[in-house]
Amino acid sequence: MTTPKKLFIKTYGCQMNVYDSERMAESLGGQGYVETKSAEEADMILLNTCHIREKAAEKVYSELGRFKGLKAEKPELKIGVAGCVAQAEGAEIMRRQPLVDLVVGPQSYHRLPEMEARTRAGEKALDTEFPEEDKFEKLKSRPKAARGPTAFLTVQEGCDKFCAFCVVPYTRGAEVSRPAARILDEARDLVERGVREITLLGQNVNAYHGAGPNGSDYTLAKLIWDLDKVDGLERIRFTTSHPNDMSDDLIEAHGTCSKLMPYLHLPVQSGSDRILKRMNRSHTAESYLRLIERIRTARPDILMSGDFIVGFPEETEADFQATLDLVEAVNYGYAYSFKYSTRPGTPAAERAQVDAGEADDRLQRLQALITRQQRAIQESMVGRTVNVLFEKPGRLPGQMGGKSEYLHAVHVDDADVSVGDIAPVRIISAATNSLAGTLVRT
Repeated sequence: MTTPKKLFIKTYGCQMNVYDSERMAESLGGQGYVETKSAEEADMILLNTCHIREKAAEKVYSELGRFKGLKAEKPELKIGVAGCVAQAEGAEIMRRQPLVDLVVGPQSYHRLPEMEARTRAGEKALDTEFPEEDKFEKLKSRPKAARGPTAFLTVQEGCDKFCAFCVVPYTRGAEVSRPAARILDEARDLVERGVREITLLGQNVNAYHGAGPNGSDYTLAKLIWDLDKVDGLERIRFTTSHPNDMSDDLIEAHGTCSKLMPYLHLPVQSGSDRILKRMNRSHTAESYLRLIERIRTARPDILMSGDFIVGFPEETEADFQATLDLVEAVNYGYAYSFKYSTRPGTPAAERAQVDAGEADDRLQRLQALITRQQRAIQESMVGRTVNVLFEKPGRLPGQMGGKSEYLHAVHVDDADVSVGDIAPVRIISAATNSLAGTLVRT
């Protein structure tokens, strides 16, 4: 019997990269690879990169530098870079780090098997094209191995919004939606293997417009309603959304589809209309607040999450105060906030930058407000009963952990449940990032 080759994948960034890493591992499985958690024992190391964070490319080069010793000890080791940094840097990665054998962009990873074969033949392999063929159609069927109770499922890729700070349109390409039938087939397959909750992914997931039966056009809401009919699928989520694509039927689905969980990540980025315009966000603070009001009318208990950038070029203290005002008005259960950092090639990179110290101060003030809101909402859950999908054993003997319908992390001691069970839990205490509860016996 041939000894399997071992594949080590390190994933950076968003949930879509997690999904992409799964599919790349499955694709290379056909070449005889099995995954390992140790880079030291790998026959191939693959870095699936993200270009959103500050100095993303430099961090990748630094990580690659750590593998020089491994490559020297094991010359047959193959090293690859995938994802958005690969798309942005291309052949420059191989020039700066000659130990790299392959570079593949996020739209070309279905070509990994043939690229891997070229590296085994002693060649370098580079593919950062935006191929016309559908990579999802070209990928082999997913293996029938058992899965955990939750899974990501990409339904839409790319972005046409061209926010002034963002590289996604350049690294992921234009908005493309997968046909509804293929998504539904993949969802049923995941459910057959033990998945009970699916999170639909897209750079602008609520811009989804996939081909439906008989040439019909599917919206995200229509896709959700079809997923609602899949036996064994108990929970549906989606991320990440754009306010401009929050359609009437999707808002209605939050109030009427029982499988669609009461949690929504809806980035706004700033509370200042002047900065929003400079960001090319195409919405205002007021239109965003009206949208939140409509969503909460449809689903009063929904937990809102958002994204914020502080210190965007030309942001004044008054602009920042408008952001604080918006956060106060919305009352977020979660929010992610970042200090602006330049991305080469984006319009904002050429503008006058905010003083770094001032940007740091604003970030700290914003995060303090967000933390207060998050903690208050966590505390408000004490005494309530939530339904928890148990995902894994906890750190203590007999403890199990999972997520509530609101995406709160919940752990239960002496839990007489199994991974994949959904059970009512009464919340007895709250910490900043988790809740503790007891099973409700029925």
